[in-house]
Amino acid sequence: MPALPTPRFDIFYKHDELTRLLQAYAQALPDLIELRPLGQSHEGRDIWLVVVTRRATGADIDKPAFWVDGNIHAAELTASTACLYWLHQLASGYGQDAQVTQLLDTRVVYLVPRLNPDGAELALADRPRHIRSSTRPYPWDEQPVDGLTVEDVDGDGRMLMMRVPDPHGTYKPCPDEPRLMVPREPGEFGGQYYRVMPEGTLKNFDGVKIRVNPDREGLDLNRNFPAYWRQEFEQPGAGPYPTSEPEVRAMVDFITKHPNIGAAVSFHTHSGVILRPMGTQSDDDMTPEDLWQYKRFSDIGAKLTGYPAISIFHEFKYHPKQVITGTQDWVYEHLGALFWTVEIWAPNKEAGITDYQWIEWYRDHPVEDDKKLLKWSDEQCAGQAHVDWYPFEHPQLGPVELGGWDRMNFWRNPPAHLREREAARFPAWLQQIALALPKLEVLRTEVQALGDDTWRVRFAVANSGYLPSYVTKRALERKTARGVVFQLHLPEAARLLSGAQRSEGTQLEGHAPKSSLQAFLPDRQITGDRAVAEWVVQAPQGTLVGLSARADRAGAVRAELRLG
Repeated sequence: MPALPTPRFDIFYKHDELTRLLQAYAQALPDLIELRPLGQSHEGRDIWLVVVTRRATGADIDKPAFWVDGNIHAAELTASTACLYWLHQLASGYGQDAQVTQLLDTRVVYLVPRLNPDGAELALADRPRHIRSSTRPYPWDEQPVDGLTVEDVDGDGRMLMMRVPDPHGTYKPCPDEPRLMVPREPGEFGGQYYRVMPEGTLKNFDGVKIRVNPDREGLDLNRNFPAYWRQEFEQPGAGPYPTSEPEVRAMVDFITKHPNIGAAVSFHTHSGVILRPMGTQSDDDMTPEDLWQYKRFSDIGAKLTGYPAISIFHEFKYHPKQVITGTQDWVYEHLGALFWTVEIWAPNKEAGITDYQWIEWYRDHPVEDDKKLLKWSDEQCAGQAHVDWYPFEHPQLGPVELGGWDRMNFWRNPPAHLREREAARFPAWLQQIALALPKLEVLRTEVQALGDDTWRVRFAVANSGYLPSYVTKRALERKTARGVVFQLHLPEAARLLSGAQRSEGTQLEGHAPKSSLQAFLPDRQITGDRAVAEWVVQAPQGTLVGLSARADRAGAVRAELRLG
């Protein structure tokens, strides 16, 4: 059997290299890892789904499932690294680590390291472009005929900023650190000022006006999900209709066909936070039981990862008057499965900036923060996070200077030497979520003779998981998770006298406490984690009958019982 591959976490894999790496895992551990194409991208690349579970203990569809994806946004490549890191921890830990072994024996992980291979490939090109998501032209197909197109103009593999001296410019060199460009003060005049713009080329420049063109590829795949989908004028990048894009359609199709998925995490960059629902409503409008559960798991995530866990609606809006919707709304608000978005990496925190508000900091922050970041670049990144300004003869603008922050390699993603450290934050939390999922188990089978080849058959099952079989109250409201479905499987010689051959039973609670032991009232559902089905059967003594039970998110169990 081939040896387990040894991946590198300080580099980003291109599509062909990523494919070979995933194939190597599947070849090395065929009983644990299966590689399936989830679908194909706009440009025809395979979107790889890695199914991680021990096949000997049952089929993946019969086990409670945890979904993890990354790299839906083109340049957010560390998201893919985080998925690969956990895959390697699972692959190397099975049989060695008790938690990993229990997880893969009893549950399944559906892992998609790169949901958007086309965009990632463009971000990794020799002369990269950093679009938001898919490479499909949207909303229009025309190439720009004027304006500034953002791209790597000097071919060094980076997309920086350009500065041009201009008495009307917005920015000036910092007085005590001239490498930094800082905003001009209100009413300030008489200094050396610059007009600063993204690195790129201009078409039909009239010598006066410059407008930055939007990317021709204007899709945001995270806005293409069915829940609360809105048109372009309300939510840019949403696509012409929900799931119009093949990458999103493949994910939505798979998840809807796999109701065993009870929880999910999507990796993005950057901000160094764990984001929880809801995206469209305040905590006051959430189902209280779900909010309590979210806070409990989010607090665990904050403790294990070192990332604060915050509300999307309350603390992570791009604009205070707007809401953004995406994967989290579809997975939780439509399907009722637990969901978190993880924004990997916080360069400002790395520089020692701790007192800041996530999105608000990008609108405005003190110059002292920039100085701390510059010091971090000098001391921890060999001066590469912030590139000193250097002269360049621009084809349309003439003499300019290029420089500033290398956002791709130090802002959107950690520098190479810190990528593994960031990815290593998450496995313990991911594994705890997955092991908390509901898990259906056989509690007891019984047969009682009633006379004349007549038998009473009883089948009792239990949920051994922390979470209830429905996972969230939202799932009950949305009717997206059935209770336990019992079925009796009889041979031709047997006849059912009483009971339904297939029946839907109750939902099963988990072992999560409803309240503390000091609560005013005790929990009345002492055995709410159990359910029983009963039948009366006529068949000769010694007949073998089959029993099965399935709960959408807790998996399936089967048993055989001999009459007599």
